[in-house]
Amino acid sequence: MIPAMPAIAASPSHRRRGSSRRTRAASSAALRFGRLAAMGVVAVLILFAGVWGSWGTAQQVMLTKGRERGTVAVAQCAGETCWGPYTPVSAGSTARARVEIEKSVAVKKGQTYAVVVEPDGDEVVRSGPAGILFAWVPLGGALLLASVVVAGGLGRARWGWVLAGSGVALLTAAFVAV
Repeated sequence: MIPAMPAIAASPSHRRRGSSRRTRAASSAALRFGRLAAMGVVAVLILFAGVWGSWGTAQQVMLTKGRERGTVAVAQCAGETCWGPYTPVSAGSTARARVEIEKSVAVKKGQTYAVVVEPDGDEVVRSGPAGILFAWVPLGGALLLASVVVAGGLGRARWGWVLAGSGVALLTAAFVAV
C-alpha cells in the first residue's frame, strides 16, 4: 500500500457505498422528473378541459359574423330553461315567437337580453361583454384548479399565484358583468 493513500480508498465496501449513492441520486432525479412531468400533464389537461368547456358557447358569442343577433324578452321559466319572443337586430335574422335560453343566475323572468341564435335551432346564448365573460367561466374554474396543481405538484408558487389570480379575475368580472 502506498503511504499517501488512505486505507479506506482500497476497501471494496467503500466503492459499493459510493455506487449506491450515485444510484440513489439517479433514481431520485428520475422520480423528481417523473413527478414534474406527471403534474405538468395534469395541469395542461385541466387547462385544456377549461378551454374545451368554454369554447362551445364562447365561439357563438365571440364569432358573431354571419350569425343571427337580436334580443329576447324572457316571458317564462321552468326547470333549466327560460323562453320568450325573439326580436332580430342583425340583417337576415327572422323574428321568432319563442326561443329558449338556459336558465342561470344571469337570466331572470321579465328581463330583455341581447342574444345570438345558435345554428340550426331555436336556442340562444347571451351576447355582449356579459355573454363573453359568462361563456369563459369554466376556464376561470380550470385556472383556479390548475393553480393548485402548479403550486403544489410542480413547486412553482409564483406561477400558481398567477393562474389563481387570473381565474379569480375572470370569475369576478363575469359575476360583476352578469
